[in-house]
Formats: sequence, structure tokens, C-alpha cells
Amino acid sequence: MISRPTLGEQRVRSEFNPSASGEVETLKQRTAELINIVEDLKHKDPRLAALAQTAYEEAAIWAVKLATA
Repeated sequence: MISRPTLGEQRVRSEFNPSASGEVETLKQRTAELINIVEDLKHKDPRLAALAQTAYEEAAIWAVKLATA
């Protein structure tokens, strides 16, 4: 059975790592975990959850850029 990616994995595109970098994989995995945790808390305040998830995504972009520089 093929498992579906979590919301966090979808948002950080965890399967996309053309350099096969372990650092990139770790950054994306941990960011996906944080996004998923916030998704579980979304019922408390959807707006704050969306802001936090977007901030995590943006941080992951810059961290991946750093790891591949």
C-alpha cells in the first residue's frame, strides 16, 4: 500500500531532493514535522496556524538554499 504524504511533506516537497543531500532531507523532514504539529493545533486559531506554517515553509526554503550553497 502506498502511503499518502502528510500536509507537511506536501508543503516542503520532501520527495524533491535532486542533490540527494542528507542535510536537505533532514531540514525538510523536520520542517514537515513542525507543519504537521501546527496542523493538529489548527482548531485553536486557524489564522495563527496558517501564519506559522507559512513561516516554517519560508524558513525551510532559506535553510535548503544554505545547505546547497
